[in-house]
Amino acid sequence: MNERKTVLVTGATDGIGRATALALARAGLRVLVHGRSASRAEAVLRELPGPGHEAVLGDLASLAAVRRLAADVAAKAPVLDVLLHNAGVFEKTRVLTVEGLERTIAVNHLAPFLLTELLLPNVGAASAGRVITVSSVAHQRAALDLGDIGFEKEPYEAYAAYARSKLANVLFAFELARRLEGTRVGTHVGTHVTSNALHPGVITTKLLRAGFGMDGASVEEGAKTSVFLATSPEVASVTGTYFADSRPAKASALANDPRLAADLFALSARLVSAS
Repeated sequence: MNERKTVLVTGATDGIGRATALALARAGLRVLVHGRSASRAEAVLRELPGPGHEAVLGDLASLAAVRRLAADVAAKAPVLDVLLHNAGVFEKTRVLTVEGLERTIAVNHLAPFLLTELLLPNVGAASAGRVITVSSVAHQRAALDLGDIGFEKEPYEAYAAYARSKLANVLFAFELARRLEGTRVGTHVGTHVTSNALHPGVITTKLLRAGFGMDGASVEEGAKTSVFLATSPEVASVTGTYFADSRPAKASALANDPRLAADLFALSARLVSAS
């Protein structure tokens, strides 16, 4: 009998994240439900079928809190089969985190970057670990100035900041795939950790309404590609790929720039280590 797999879903108390957690629990996975609020995380836990699901708490706008979250997850899941970065924000004005970082890039990119770094041993302990990063088609319209990643020099513009963070998601997913390919990460012989990014679709979420003033498809539709990447045997060895509608899709030219990806990776490592 195969062991039951464990998945961490960030931002799982609302919207696409909640729908993803529900779908994964129905598929038989043990779900770690991440949120900032204990009461909201516990409410989602009560909806999930099957035993063993747990809540993990942490504010992704604080890198110190991300480190505490990682320690909690590592204790609850020595073997983490799937690390699913779903949480995201859209900030209408430039807001700084407690560490002095621009909040959009901090929550949407640096938090997943650090969480992956800290939990990679746990993902590597799985027989076939998967790191999945929810990006957006908005990355296609993004520019990325690594010398001003937090809009300290140029005027802040909300959509530009969001699109920049979503481009960073794809660059990170691709660079992580390059760094992991052909390596043995965990304790299993032949362990291969995959890293992919996805566009969930134009989905009716609080983020879409607040940021863009519009509605889209259902959150259940928005969860489908994440669930596919987390569970399908078809993609067990697929890595460094961008998906939409559960199929490989074309990422932007910038997203496919390996030099930019490597430079962003190095900058991200410096920022999280300094905070």
